[in-house]
Amino acid sequence: MANVIVAFSKPEDARNIKNILTRNGFSVVAVCNSGAQALAQAGNLNGGLVVCGYRLTDMLYVALHDNLPSEFDMLMISSPSRRDSRVPEDVVCLPMPLKVHDLVSTLEMMAQTQARRRRKQRQQPKQRSDQEKVVIGQAKKLLMERNGMTEEEAHRYIQKCSMDSGTNLIETAQMVISLL
Repeated sequence: MANVIVAFSKPEDARNIKNILTRNGFSVVAVCNSGAQALAQAGNLNGGLVVCGYRLTDMLYVALHDNLPSEFDMLMISSPSRRDSRVPEDVVCLPMPLKVHDLVSTLEMMAQTQARRRRKQRQQPKQRSDQEKVVIGQAKKLLMERNGMTEEEAHRYIQKCSMDSGTNLIETAQMVISLL
């Protein structure tokens, strides 16, 4: 389950939301009263959800949203009169008074969406920098010249050595260059 940071200006509101979420199986890693505290906690994590109110002690939810790492999604809880047309598209809003079922089901949906997005990103091939491509190309060229391999065979050889040794492709290519 996703890491959850709860941020409300009133400590009792934050505690109540935290209690609701922990009773429903969410991992609440921090309860904050200010945006600065929430941002500090988010900086220590590699993704999650922020549940907050419209106004924190030091900033509005928009400032918090703008400064959150991209791996975080936000659920803002406020009275309908507080919301305006400037709510960012990726901020999910729930109206006050809050229904527990709405809060839990909305957070579950957000956590599932976030997990799907992470899986999709992991499945995409890693983009290599030009410098990394040059190193791999040099290693393949050396293997082709010295061992009479085709480019595909040289690439597969580097991949296999990489998997066997538990190092990444760049490190293996650098080892091939240094050995040959």
